[in-house]
Amino acid sequence: MATLIDTLDRMGRALVVGLLLLALPSGALANDDDNVLVLGRISDNPKAHYEQLKPLLDYVVPRMRDVGITEGRILMARDAQQMASYLRRGRVDWVTETAGTAMQLQQQAGAVPMLITERNGVNRYHSVFFVRNDSNIGSLEDLPGHSIAFQNNASTSAYFVPATELLERGLPMEILLSPMDRPAAGSVGYLFARSELNISTWVDKRLVDAGVMSNLDWDNPRRMPPAYRASMKIIYQTGDYPRAVEMARGDLDERVRERLQQVLAEAADDPDAREPMLRFFKTTRFLPVDEQARQALESLRAGIARVGKEIE
Repeated sequence: MATLIDTLDRMGRALVVGLLLLALPSGALANDDDNVLVLGRISDNPKAHYEQLKPLLDYVVPRMRDVGITEGRILMARDAQQMASYLRRGRVDWVTETAGTAMQLQQQAGAVPMLITERNGVNRYHSVFFVRNDSNIGSLEDLPGHSIAFQNNASTSAYFVPATELLERGLPMEILLSPMDRPAAGSVGYLFARSELNISTWVDKRLVDAGVMSNLDWDNPRRMPPAYRASMKIIYQTGDYPRAVEMARGDLDERVRERLQQVLAEAADDPDAREPMLRFFKTTRFLPVDEQARQALESLRAGIARVGKEIE
């Protein structure tokens, strides 16, 4: 009997260990070898994102043998804080992210922008503030005393950029408990709706007074249904900022970083890269970080720091 109990106990411990290993992000047990290029991604769906990342990584690695890269791995993080930790510890070399999160990683972990990512032929976009046509809100200055729906606290177009825009106008902001809650007369009350479709629905159903999303989402009928859009008006549009950014670990070997930039920048002209790039979040090109993009990223970085200090 004792032998049977001991055996079952060992099996139980083995099962627990196995489940813990399965729960770890892909690549979490990887060695920090100099010959390995680790591509990172913040993800709430590691399996789906792995399938999007792997083809491009497989394309890149063989083209970097001249700088010592012979293997590629993928490491997922649950949020920006965990990814920043991976970058600081040298566990991730290359990260693909939206502009807002990219600037968080620069601020928290010293990551550096390599290239601007063009997706579906778009490399820049902007945020639009909107209200119902019958609303008496005609500008951002009319928002105090009213409520606005953002997406979530990691969204570039539907949180960081619009929140920065409001703060720059000296408009105080306060988070609301629910759509039924109301802000103080001199403050803009905000809530997180979790999705662009929820944002448009909340405005249409008068649960909030205003909403904000990217111009790409505004033009997307799955996120702004035509029936809703017909009853809406845009009251403000922000300046443009990069669609997405490829970031490198700040202390990554310069030869590796430069070769990675070169391979990605030239990929659009290589027929072998076409399918891997499309799988990579529908990427169409990787572009240099020009002066316009650099200024937009710096403004976004400063804005994120201000949002973190003043309203979070």
